[in-house]
Amino acid sequence: MYLHIGNDYIVNVKNIVGIFDIENSSTSAITRDFLSAAEKNKRVTYCTYELPKSFIVCFDDKTLEEKVYVSQLG
Repeated sequence: MYLHIGNDYIVNVKNIVGIFDIENSSTSAITRDFLSAAEKNKRVTYCTYELPKSFIVCFDDKTLEEKVYVSQLG
C-alpha cells in the first residue's frame, strides 16, 4: 500500500519508519541534529510549498539509507 504525502509524492507504507509532527518534535536537539545531518547529506525532500506540518522518515531497503520527506500531512 502507498501513502500520498503531498504534491506528486507517494511512499510505500512498508518503508515508513515514522511520521512526526514538525512543531512538537523539532524542539528536541537530537531531532534538530538528525534533520540537519539529513539535509547536509541531501536526503531531505520537500513535498509542499506551504508551511510544513510533519516530516516522514523512510528507510529504503535497496539503498539502505533513510530519506526524510517534509510534508503538509497532518
